[in-house]
Amino acid sequence: MSQHDEGHPPSCDTCELSLDRRRFLQGIGFASLAVLAGLGVPRRAAAAMTPLPTRARRIGGNPTYPIPAQDGVQIDRDQEVILVRWQGAIYAYNLSCPHQRTALRWNQGNGQFQCPKHHSKYRPDGTFVSGRATRGMDRFSLTRSGNEVVVDVGAMHKEDQDQSGWDAAVLHV
Repeated sequence: MSQHDEGHPPSCDTCELSLDRRRFLQGIGFASLAVLAGLGVPRRAAAAMTPLPTRARRIGGNPTYPIPAQDGVQIDRDQEVILVRWQGAIYAYNLSCPHQRTALRWNQGNGQFQCPKHHSKYRPDGTFVSGRATRGMDRFSLTRSGNEVVVDVGAMHKEDQDQSGWDAAVLHV
């Protein structure tokens, strides 16, 4: 006899419609472009306001992304890469905060990245602003291949240990 037959509601664990919290929140975030458009916000402005889901392809072992057409943030949780176009430059960051490795979040309201654990804040260029961290976001080396950006996930630069590598980990567009 199943739990449902015994007078208990069926378990949500086996329901085909159940979503984990992360998938639910991602779905809401990705749907927000349609909501903003319905409110009369121009599509271009809405796109700049909302992190985009990213589909990376790979060259060798490295994720490759189309060069962003405008300033904005793309978060690729699967590859643990944040891709940013900001003021004529492209940066790729490790998704984790350099303080205690918690996944960083983009706060569109103040145009900064923030760690949800200890509230460290960073500018779009990865520069440390405030909080418990002691350095900027960890940058990956980048190369351009036609209209794509190749992120070298094996070459991560920590600002306090490799300042010249950190400064060089940028593409100008």
